[in-house]
Amino acid sequence: MKHVIHKSQERGEAAHGWLNSNHSFSFGQYYHPQKMGFGMLRVLNDDMVAPGKGFGTHAHDNMEIISIPLSGTLEHKDTMGNSTLIHTNDVQIMSAGTGISHSEYNHSSSDWVNFLQLWIIPEKHDVTPNYDQQTFNPKDRKNKWQPIVSPDAGSGVSINQQAFLYRIDLEAGKNMDYQLNESEHGVYLFVLSGAIDTHQNRLSTKDAIGLWELEHFELVAQDKSELLLIEVPMS
Repeated sequence: MKHVIHKSQERGEAAHGWLNSNHSFSFGQYYHPQKMGFGMLRVLNDDMVAPGKGFGTHAHDNMEIISIPLSGTLEHKDTMGNSTLIHTNDVQIMSAGTGISHSEYNHSSSDWVNFLQLWIIPEKHDVTPNYDQQTFNPKDRKNKWQPIVSPDAGSGVSINQQAFLYRIDLEAGKNMDYQLNESEHGVYLFVLSGAIDTHQNRLSTKDAIGLWELEHFELVAQDKSELLLIEVPMS
């Protein structure tokens, strides 16, 4: 088993007044040669967007783009004709494929929105662009792994990659095991809140650990904790 630790305070930062963002991997003006991604996971941004502000229309291609609001509501529009609101407990994915343009704004005129944006390198390039969005019941992740993204459309939103995302909300003292779907995959575990111990490492809010060359791992919640688990091919 191999691992890498990424502490919250070591993430890249971008402060633009209307946007405060922390980058787990190199992104925009933040560049770190040892943080170019984790396997097929290329971007994990933790964004705070001011009321009424956001990202104007811009283009993407050949990337799987996932948005997960942690608080507040995002307003989304794209060139496929989608015009949606993405709420807390929703997960949205765009398979950009041959090309798509979209915008994302904070729907609120009074409250900031906090959301995670992930970019995952696709399994197949130049596919027809696709959009998917689902709502997930937080009761279904209490002390168990809740699938929110997978290659199988029946287990969360569908992604054009052999990647699996799960959320879990743990009670303090809870011990959990995770079995990888494929032996050549790795897991990037991001602590949304709380504190856990895994492989003799203590991780707190917004810390992360990458694990690979293993079949399963265990963790223990030291406090009430919320986690996002991202399993991706390593090559």
